[in-house]
Order: sequence, then C-alpha cells, then structure tokens
Amino acid sequence: MADPIKHITIVGGGTAGWFTANMLSVFFGMQKNHPANRMRITLIESPNIPTVGVGEATVPSMSLSLQQTGISETDFFKTCNASFKLGVDFAGWNVDAKGKPFSYINPFNTGHRVGGIDPGYYYGRFGGSGASFVQTISPAQDLGMMRKGPRPLGSKPFTEPVNYAYHLDAGLFAKMMQGISVGRGVEHVLDDMVDVERAEDGSIAAINLKEAGRHEVELVIDCTGFKGLLINGALDEPFISYDKYLANDRAMAVQIPHPEQTANGPKFIEPVTRSTALGAGWSWRVPLYNRIGTGYVYSSAHRSDDEARDEFLKHLGDAGKDAEPRVIPMRVGRTRNSWVKNCIAIGLSGGFIEPLESTAIYMIEMAVRWLIAYFPDNSYPDSLRNRYNDVASGLYDEVRDFICLHYALGNRTDSQYWIDAREELEVPDSLAENMEVWKHAMPVMTDLKSQHLFSPEVYTAVLQGKRIYQMRDDWNAGLSLNLNRDMWRKHVSGQRHKISQFVKAMPDHVALLRQIRGETAQQDAPSPLMGNMQGLPGQQAPLPQGSVPLPGLGTRRTPVIKTPIAPADAGDGNLL
Repeated sequence: MADPIKHITIVGGGTAGWFTANMLSVFFGMQKNHPANRMRITLIESPNIPTVGVGEATVPSMSLSLQQTGISETDFFKTCNASFKLGVDFAGWNVDAKGKPFSYINPFNTGHRVGGIDPGYYYGRFGGSGASFVQTISPAQDLGMMRKGPRPLGSKPFTEPVNYAYHLDAGLFAKMMQGISVGRGVEHVLDDMVDVERAEDGSIAAINLKEAGRHEVELVIDCTGFKGLLINGALDEPFISYDKYLANDRAMAVQIPHPEQTANGPKFIEPVTRSTALGAGWSWRVPLYNRIGTGYVYSSAHRSDDEARDEFLKHLGDAGKDAEPRVIPMRVGRTRNSWVKNCIAIGLSGGFIEPLESTAIYMIEMAVRWLIAYFPDNSYPDSLRNRYNDVASGLYDEVRDFICLHYALGNRTDSQYWIDAREELEVPDSLAENMEVWKHAMPVMTDLKSQHLFSPEVYTAVLQGKRIYQMRDDWNAGLSLNLNRDMWRKHVSGQRHKISQFVKAMPDHVALLRQIRGETAQQDAPSPLMGNMQGLPGQQAPLPQGSVPLPGLGTRRTPVIKTPIAPADAGDGNLL
C-alpha cells in the first residue's frame, strides 16, 4: 500500500523556488517547529550562483495568491516597491495607413455585450466615435494616460473596482517569500549540488551536496532555472524549442531612475507596463515605486549583443547614459514533460516564453496550483502525472500562441526582423486555424483549447488594438450581421460617460501608493463613488472574505473559481 509523501525538496531559490515553498507551506498548514506538521519542506540553493530575477510585472492572479497565502497587500507594496498595473501598452508594434506607428493597450477588463452581440463586431463596423476599442470597454487606457490609480484613497487592501496586477521588484519579492516560508518552518540550505543519485526505477534518490553531503529526496522540485539541472540534466527529459515560432533569444536589462523627481519621490508613475517595438525586438518598461525596470528582448539572428546594446541605449536616451545592460540568453520553449518520475520542474526549468505578456510568475503560480490539485502519494500514479503534464504543456502552448499572434499580425516593414517575424517564422497550427476563423467571426470560447490566461476577449482586444478589421480587406468579421448603429453609439456614449466619471474620481497613482505605504495620512473611509461602481465596464466581483480558492483559479477575464482548501542559473527567477 502506498504511503503519503512526507518530505518535499526544492532545488533552487529565486522567485520560482520561494514562491513554491510559500504556497506549499500554506497548503500543508506548516507551523515552525510544530509537532503536528505532516510535511517537511527543504529548499536548497547555491550561495554562489545568482538568480535571473529581473521579472517585475505580473497578471491579476497575483493579488489572489497574496490573499491565499496570508500576505498583507500593504506589506507587499512597501517591501517590494510595488506599483499598480492595469495592462500592457504596445507602442509601435503596428503602423497606420500612412506608415505612422500607433499604440494600444491590452487591459485586464472586458466589455459587456451590446444587444447580445460581442462589442468587437460593432467597433469593427462603426468605430468608437473617436474612442479606441479599449476606451469603450475599460477605464484602463484613460487611467493610464492620466497616471491614476485603480481605486479610491482609503480603500481596503485588495479592493478591485477594476482588475489590476502589480509591478514589483523580483529580488525583493523572492526575499519576502523566503522570510515568510522560513518563518513557517521551511528549511533553508545554502549549498552547491555536486551530483544526483538515481534509483533503480530511474527516479531521483538523493542529491549530493558539497558541504552537507547526501540529501535523500522523496518528491523533488526543480527550480534551477534555464539549466534544468534535474529535469533536463539528471533525468534527461528533452526540451522542446519554440525557435521556429519565436525569433527572440536574448535579453538585456537595466534599472533607471524615474524621469521626474520631487522631494516626496517620483512626480508620476504610469500604471501600465510598456512594450515598445525596436529594430530587432522590443523594449519593456516597468515602473516601480522607486525606479524603472527596463530592457530589450531581441533576436541574435538580427542583432549582435553590441548592436543591440547600442540600439537599446539610444532608445533610453539620457536615462541610459550611465547604464550597463547585462545580457541574458533565453531558452525559449518548454520541457517536454514537466513532471518526470519524482521530479517536477517549476519556473524556467519547466519552460519560458518571451515576457511580452508578463506570464513568467503566473506560470509558477499555476504549476504549484496544479501540483496541489494532483498531489501524489509515494506511488506517483501515472494518471496524476499525465494529467499534470497535459495541463502544463497546454498552458505553455496557450501562451506561445498568444505571443505569436502579436508578430503574425504585425505590419512593420522598416527592418528585416519585423518582416521575418511576420513572413518567415511558422505560425502554430492552432493559431493559424483560428486566424482564418477570426477573419469572419470574433473569437469565442470554443476556438481556444486552453484559456487559463488568455480568453477570447483578450484576443479581441489585440485584434482591435492592431486595427486589423479597419485596415485589412480580408478581415471582415460581422459583415453579415444586422448591427444597430444608433444602439452602438448610445452604448459608447454611456460607457464613455461612466468611465470618465470613474477616472475623475480616482486618485493620482503616486498619491495612492504613498498612502498605501503609510507615507501620507490614511483616510477613514473610501470615496463615496465606491457605492456606485456596479455598472463599471468589466468589473469583477470581489473575493469573499474567508474564501481561499487554492488550487482553482479562473481566467484572466472571468470571475475567479472559488474552491476552498484546508490548511493543509541554479536559482530561478523570471524575465518581466
């Protein structure tokens, strides 16, 4: 008869290792030195190998994970120099009919149907009376342009009148997770791995450490970054490259100051992540409370490191005058099976896709949630392992398809990189089939085999943001529909009024962050507008008090599935 697993070993620290340790310690109800603990967790990381750790943008699931693991949002903002994120601003990825680059925002909120019909059909036919598509469904673009926060001063933590994510300092976040995990009883070992012992059945029996010697393992989690020391090294599980779909294989990162400072800190902080198209890739800009994280993701087939560095520093201008970008080779793709024998790869060892949509931390979150959902005994049933691998592989392919869409529908011709990205790279069959369908119909749920993160509404936002239906004759979705122009205009007018009133009532982003951090006086009560927000476009229901829905998690644009639980590179990080 099988026995329960009593010891989990995590190899590698950084965001992946410590986030995993934190979530598992909560699930197993660990308390430091408590005799009733039914699980022992040990995290081993090298004291000599730094983490990648430049990932600084998240998706909305992060606020749920903080709540589930008992982390104060206020402490999180202060400790990690966090700011709010309302979406991604894509600058210059496409050009208009005159060849002029334009921008669009991919928000975290979705719109309501108009007369039972997807608003994308109406916008594609009639436009938005001067408003962008996003401005007809979400306050994100207006809040971003006005540099405002997403909730009133004095709001309780995790209040979400509009969906939001965070910008954070990944290094500080990992240290925060480390402190919390160790405080719950996770054992922290600083040592270098020498080699791995295999059992007769091929599983990992022990890890030999330079100082501590032999460390026996039951279940082992590989968080060793791009090297995949256990999953790809010791177990020889193949890595599936996505290089035939995505050209970018290098990144460089720097930290720069905010452009305008006052005696109280930055003059403004934009509540959006920006992705700006450059000659051989794109540059990210992630504004934290105390600084800006920025970098260049590029193709080594189109730029040498020196050429990319020169182009990137020119893009930064005076802000990059003293910057010294560090180059990070990227292994883009996924390990064929994230769970092999008694080893599960989480983080960069499991896979990585260029950080265009800030998915790296989300992939870690979901990997741990699925581990909890399919947690084995020491017989390691094939059924659990196979299901885990199916959903994990599906998520990587889902993200791959969505990232590929941005390039496949680009129309820049000013560099060979953008021409190759559109004309030479392969489009995954699953995406190619959908693109043919979406020429004639808006995306719907049945189009997508996996939509853990990217729902049909997200695809619609990108299609409309790129102005595909306005600029290409072969994309004519909804042409046969009997659409009511007057009803649409009335709808847009009402939405714009509602959004305008909401944005006016929201505080400056810096002012909101300063109050959350305790640097200004806390108001006794939220703004009166909070009582009149029910009709705000795309509003998501708040998480009920006491609800701890781990492992279930909803998609990016739908209410969270609330499934209560009982308490029950040798370091990894992430890019953007």
